[in-house]
This record gives sequence, structure tokens and C-alpha cells, in this order.
Amino acid sequence: MSNRHLSRTIALQALYQWDFLGQPDGKLPEMIAFNRTEFAPKFDDEGFVEELVHGVVKHRAELDEVITSFAPDWPIESITLVDRNVLRMGVYELKIVEKIPAKVAINEAIELAKGFGGQASGRFVNGVLGAIYKDMVAKGEVKQIDQLTPTV
Repeated sequence: MSNRHLSRTIALQALYQWDFLGQPDGKLPEMIAFNRTEFAPKFDDEGFVEELVHGVVKHRAELDEVITSFAPDWPIESITLVDRNVLRMGVYELKIVEKIPAKVAINEAIELAKGFGGQASGRFVNGVLGAIYKDMVAKGEVKQIDQLTPTV
């Protein structure tokens, strides 16, 4: 497992816990520390987990709006906790974090969905993020990448 993938896994665990517990204020540092201790106690990712978790939480309303517009048949509250937080992380990396290539953001989100979500999670995340990516290409926000994601 790559270092960034491990970081994303820890971030997903913390976001899942935060969302499951009703998004409590001020608990994120404790949740991140707990998950870091549980999954990779000696792992130094130079703050990537914290950056990812705090970025998703800071932009949550905007991220949820994007997800809702590209998955209109799925109200954000009805999307499973895992899929919802994988999508938030994926959209955050795809639309907000400029240093993460689109292909990496989408593929990492699909892998997390397949690893932690349900049977259809990988396809669902792929479909939503793929539609967002195509919209970004059409608007000139990113350059198109050939063979963006594997067939799920």
C-alpha cells in the first residue's frame, strides 16, 4: 500500500467516524489521532491526513452540493456513510486540491469505495466522479486524460 493510499484510508476512517457520530465540533483531532494509532502508529505522512480531513470538513457544504448535482437521484443523506465520505474526499481532491492529478483522485476514491463500501460502491463512485470530471473537461477546468479510470 502506498503512503498516500494509507493516508487516504486513515482520513476516510476519521471522516466516517465523524459523520457517524453526527459531525461533532472539535472532535476531529482526537478521531484522526485514534485512527492513526489504530492503522499506522509509526507512519509519518507529513500532515497529509490532517490536510485531507480538515479540507473535506471545511468544504463539506460545497462538496455535498457538487455530489448532489451529479447524483440527483441520491440525496446526500441517503448515500451510505462510506460512499458519501469517499465521494467527499474524491471531489475535494478533484476540484479543490490542485496538486493531485484528476486520474489519481478518481482512482484512489474508487479503490477506497471498493475496499470499504458495498458491492456497488466502486461503480457508484466511478460514475459520479467520472461525470464530474467530464464536466470539468467540458468547462476547461482540467485537460482530458485518456483512459481515466479502469472499468469497474
